[in-house]
Amino acid sequence: MPRSRTRHAHSSNATSRSTFSSAGSSAIGPGSEQSRSSPDTTTSWEPIWKRREVVPTILEPRLLNVVRLHLGPQVDALRPFPWQPKKGAMSTEGSDLGLPARVFPQWFRCTGCDYLGPLTRFTYTNTHPFRPDLAQFTHKPCPGRGGRGRREGSPAVPAQHLLTCTNGHLDEFPYTLWVHRGQRCPNAENPDLKMRDANVGKSVGSTIICQSCSATRGMAEAQGAKGRLKLPQTCRGRHPHLGAFFPGCKARPALIMMGASNLWFPSTQSIIVMPRSDAEQKEALADHLRVELGIDQIRQFADQIPVIRALAGARNIDVTGLTDDDIAIAVADVLAPPESEEDREERRANWDPIELLIPEWRYLQKPALFPEQQNNTGLMVTEMQRGTELHPRVKRVVGVNRMKRVNAVLGFTRLDEMDRVNDVASRLVDLTRIGKPTWVPATEDRGEGIFLQLDLDAVSQWERHIETTPLWNSHLEAHRRNFARRFSETAATINPDTRLPGPRYWLVHTLSHILIREMAMYSGYGAASLTERIYAWRDEPGREAAAGLLICTTASDSEGTLGGLVALSEPEQLQGIVLSAVRRAWRCSSDPVCAQRTPSDPEDFLHGAACHTCCFASETSCEKANRFLDRRFLLDLPTANGPTVPGFFGNYGL
Repeated sequence: MPRSRTRHAHSSNATSRSTFSSAGSSAIGPGSEQSRSSPDTTTSWEPIWKRREVVPTILEPRLLNVVRLHLGPQVDALRPFPWQPKKGAMSTEGSDLGLPARVFPQWFRCTGCDYLGPLTRFTYTNTHPFRPDLAQFTHKPCPGRGGRGRREGSPAVPAQHLLTCTNGHLDEFPYTLWVHRGQRCPNAENPDLKMRDANVGKSVGSTIICQSCSATRGMAEAQGAKGRLKLPQTCRGRHPHLGAFFPGCKARPALIMMGASNLWFPSTQSIIVMPRSDAEQKEALADHLRVELGIDQIRQFADQIPVIRALAGARNIDVTGLTDDDIAIAVADVLAPPESEEDREERRANWDPIELLIPEWRYLQKPALFPEQQNNTGLMVTEMQRGTELHPRVKRVVGVNRMKRVNAVLGFTRLDEMDRVNDVASRLVDLTRIGKPTWVPATEDRGEGIFLQLDLDAVSQWERHIETTPLWNSHLEAHRRNFARRFSETAATINPDTRLPGPRYWLVHTLSHILIREMAMYSGYGAASLTERIYAWRDEPGREAAAGLLICTTASDSEGTLGGLVALSEPEQLQGIVLSAVRRAWRCSSDPVCAQRTPSDPEDFLHGAACHTCCFASETSCEKANRFLDRRFLLDLPTANGPTVPGFFGNYGL
């Protein structure tokens, strides 16, 4: 197969012959793909980077410490994906880089004749080695429907049915076994199949047809709770991205459609880069030495600081201005024994994602530091004046002229998104199969934003009152039902009440959404390009209360964005935008249904007076997938049952 920037590696497509029972309930055993010779997600990048003199890393100790907490102390680096721009039009620089990929699923369907078969029965064509999106599989020769064949062949598309489980495994759907109800075809060892759509009456969905024995079976039988009983009882433990099977999974497979929204949930952590403290600077130096020199070399010359200094200089590590004592401290940090696994697991169990947000909130509370900020971090913020007509409960406005956000990928889940990455460790799918990862993929994005802070005392007083209302009790009960009905076993081990954000989060989150929708019309950026970062938690030991939001836009380009968003932080501009956003929130074209929406048993949706017309934002914008939104917490909207809940902004905007 030709090389491309995104290379596809064909793996074996053997289908196991371990059968279903007559009811379709016994397991399918692993096939020949159990051989683990194929490269996995992260180790596939290693040969690519080894062709370069320097392997780039992203040095952010605050984020790296969180990654180590969840994946282990062996993680020593955050790395960007392998990419390098060409120096000129005729240059071949960077042409050997790319992200390896595999073809999955490996069962395809011909669009010309409905033939359903394995990858090996189709022809791969790719006329442009650097445009993998133009590559396609074709069925040659295609007989067509009704004998109208096409010599050049017809395009083939992936068959859309898959099997997955709560532990993140993903497997092909066993079409041959399904159509024969767990038995062999009586007329052929490897029969030809067809997949036909019939959207008439009770035949909604696809039907699988065996060309050899004329057996048929609809895919609708595999759907729902009853259909799950006809699927394999045990999971084969397949991870297509690793090219391997991991036997022993106790979860039960479920049918899922390719492209379904619950097929893949990334587990990421991100921070906004801020000026580092002295301790963080030393920690960053230790991380840099660990990555570039290696622990063995550092241990060999640990008592020879001049040698360490020379080795660091040879690896482009800037140690000028550092004393020998500073370097000695960094060396000692590298060689210090890691904490015990028991201590790490205890810290992990008690970890709260808010810990990543606390330093950012504290930094934004100190406007006196802004003129003296360290610009080499990529962060530039400006304390802005409040407009005279801005609601008095919006206490502060900060323009984020420049910012840098670093995002790290820890793994992913399927079927259900975990509230926290430390919920159930077995559900977090690894990015590598060979031992524990020593680095994780990360990205650096640059951009701009606007930070708004609410009156903390007013928020606390309002929150205490809201918690006594029937509306909040309805949201609390709906959250408990939602938690208990999830696919994963997360709900079985966690108290749902500890995972429901308090009323102040609903307030700040709803305000963020209506501002995103309004700012998109003035900033020059699409609404999907704007993202939120919510700072909303109560005062607890070790952390002060917070109630604020950051609306930002970032890009991977080194120059960041164009300044259209931060320009809206000017007093005259911002007060008009806030007033306009609130006025729009007063009315929704779905009212009164939307305005009075309150979950009641057996309903378990996690929002109130909010919908696509008034509050919902795109998936790229919202950090909670449009959950925990209610316009009644912003404004004095009517409630279906019970008295009107006092909105934080009252009748503002009318």
